[in-house]
Amino acid sequence: MADRLANADLICVGLLGSARGLKGELRVKSFTADASAIASYGPLTDETGARTFELKVTGKHKDQLVVRIKGVNDRNAAEALNGTKLYMHRDRLPETEEDEFYFSDLQGLDAELVDGTPFGQVVEAEDFGGGPFIEVKTPGHGRVLVPFTKAAVPVVDLKARRVVIDPPDGLLEPGDPEPQDGEEA
Repeated sequence: MADRLANADLICVGLLGSARGLKGELRVKSFTADASAIASYGPLTDETGARTFELKVTGKHKDQLVVRIKGVNDRNAAEALNGTKLYMHRDRLPETEEDEFYFSDLQGLDAELVDGTPFGQVVEAEDFGGGPFIEVKTPGHGRVLVPFTKAAVPVVDLKARRVVIDPPDGLLEPGDPEPQDGEEA
């Protein structure tokens, strides 16, 4: 999801994974601070808002929760939801603390280097378990993954819609350019 959602009031709070068992249970990766809190926010939606999901946590499997979704009663129905991102309206989430951000707040921010040189635009923020990072689309380096740490991203200014990047050693070294949108690798 490189582009901001049409409804910027939606925040991605989880990702449905594979089915578990025969009765419709699914694994879910929760993006909430307390993983099991994902079920306490009430009905969640897909990114269009067309489908709603009421979750009940039934257990854990490795680093993921196992949930039941109201109306999903068999493995086939559960498997059809694999890969679905779960969203909720931002106003149902608590306000962030200083130096704390929702990933969706970072999408679309202009990125510049510490000397003020324009660098690109943040197209995504993710955390796949190795620590958070932002993906920046740049005119000179293609898409660049930057660790979302205070050292690599010392300034996040949501009001000015910008981030400042202090690239780690080797991040911008010459090499094979990344394919641009529409080009083949």
